Amino acid sequence: MVVKEHPILGTCENEEYVNITVDGEPLQVRAGSMIAPALLEQGIRVNRYTRKEHKPRGIFCGIGQCTDCVMIVNGQPNVRTCITRVEEGMVIETQNKVEKEEA
Repeated sequence: MVVKEHPILGTCENEEYVNITVDGEPLQVRAGSMIAPALLEQGIRVNRYTRKEHKPRGIFCGIGQCTDCVMIVNGQPNVRTCITRVEEGMVIETQNKVEKEEA
């Protein structure tokens, strides 16, 4: 899912990674990436759930105009992950996540 060679932008040579935590799981993602595409590269497509019907939402516009990609980042809710860069040690949580009830 990562474009490493582009006819206009050239070749991506960034092989540096940072350590983040997403919903309690440690991950290594490409340094300098925005959060949403970094998570997509790791197979994480859901950023939040709607409050009323708990429907999954992920990246939509990719330019910070909508709120589909918002997540809780370092304890702060409603962070637009499509325009926020990953940082070493960042703690990211799915927003409005419904915890499974034990039977």
